[in-house]
Amino acid sequence: MKKIKSLLLLLTSAALISACGTNDDANGEGSGDGETFTYAASGEFKPFSVTSGDGTMTGFDIDVAEAVAEEMGMEPEQKKFKFSGIVEGVQSGRFDAAVASHTITEERAEKVAFSTPYYYSGPQIFVRPDSTVETLEDLEGMEIAVSKGSTYADTASEVTDEIQSYDSDVVALEALSKGKHDAVITDFVTGKEAINAGLELEARELLGRSEQAIAVAKDNEELLKKINEALDTLRENGTLAEISEEYFGDDITTDPEE
Repeated sequence: MKKIKSLLLLLTSAALISACGTNDDANGEGSGDGETFTYAASGEFKPFSVTSGDGTMTGFDIDVAEAVAEEMGMEPEQKKFKFSGIVEGVQSGRFDAAVASHTITEERAEKVAFSTPYYYSGPQIFVRPDSTVETLEDLEGMEIAVSKGSTYADTASEVTDEIQSYDSDVVALEALSKGKHDAVITDFVTGKEAINAGLELEARELLGRSEQAIAVAKDNEELLKKINEALDTLRENGTLAEISEEYFGDDITTDPEE
């Protein structure tokens, strides 16, 4: 009887030890501090986020997200998602954050909370070289292409109802270069990169200044604070500027109005 009791105690102890080991693994031991920073980007916005052959994303936004995660002491986990649905994904808790070149707007700020800007840009008109279009007013009644979910459709709607939407700015610019539409309105950095990549397009009127930031759920104040602190550090130590120089040959992370 004593032997049976001893055997039962031994088996019970082994089971408890095994259970503890399973719980530790489930909580993420072995991956830094066990916390994961899940961020979304489109993977279709060169050079900000581009999908590689193995399905992973690279680009300016991705490097910023990875640097922010490292500064926060968290393990980065990227999620590729259509740009038009990323804000809603953050809002619903599908992702911790969006690091996808979202311009800060009042409409978006009603759904998510924004960090301090991590880069500055502005919309610009792009046309084929033979176009006589110079300004937004010149595009009155013409066909303008934009990316789905971007703020550029609002700008285009000021002068026309003929607006065509694409899943990405790059695809819109490619369509324009092949003779479709009269113009594309997109971020001036994206347009510049497309021209440098060989698309026969020209830049015309610059339509303003915008601030791009990381978006998180409105109730996730703790994460937002950590992200802002991380961005502050990355600005001060020059990391953001270095990432920008690598992709654009220029620093787009510094407020041009300062």
